[in-house]
Amino acid sequence: MSAAKLTAALTSVDWNANIATFIGHADLVERIAASGFRLALWARQFENTDKGEHGNPALCFIREMQIAGHLVATTCALACYKSTASSLRTIVETALYYTYFRVHPVELGTLVRNPKWFISKDDVIEYHKLHTEGFAENQQKVQVVGQLNPWYSRMSAIIHGQLPGQWVTQVSIADTKPDLPTLEKIADEFEQCVRIVDALFFCTAGNELWDYFSHVARHALIKGMPGDVKAALKLA
Repeated sequence: MSAAKLTAALTSVDWNANIATFIGHADLVERIAASGFRLALWARQFENTDKGEHGNPALCFIREMQIAGHLVATTCALACYKSTASSLRTIVETALYYTYFRVHPVELGTLVRNPKWFISKDDVIEYHKLHTEGFAENQQKVQVVGQLNPWYSRMSAIIHGQLPGQWVTQVSIADTKPDLPTLEKIADEFEQCVRIVDALFFCTAGNELWDYFSHVARHALIKGMPGDVKAALKLA
């Protein structure tokens, strides 16, 4: 494709109309906004409490998590749904990385310096099972692993094209336009994504720093949680 044809294709899409159509689905916008707000709520609490003397360098993953949440809303509004899947997976991955690297500054330095060094989501979960107090028992209460693995596989299949046609509703740039059934699926997956982040944080960093969170944030984060789960996680 020449630059002229690319320019013509991009300018032929009525991006403002796409956004207006998205905003018109008020119930879905509310669900997506609520999911993004919950990520922001976690992010602000960690920014306020996990500072250390100079700020925990692993907070960069929390900032990345929140930006990915912003991109979910942005790509939904523009009807660039395939890209939304990548942002959703980034939210979960960066949440996982934060829970590990906040207590592994040496390994974080290695991650930055050495492009060959890598830690997988399974490595992080295994670390928590072995070294995070109460994780093995607590995660069963909120189903960290039970939620994480099937959801992660589903998002990866969409991202890598293992399921061709998923979250793709156009055959050319010029055909980029809203699709309500896809948007509904994304709202569902965003909510599931945030439930996974919730479960992970409740069993790891969020549990450790819970007493330092604001009263308003604590109330909002555990609203609707069954009493026996709150008691088991020592959040009551």
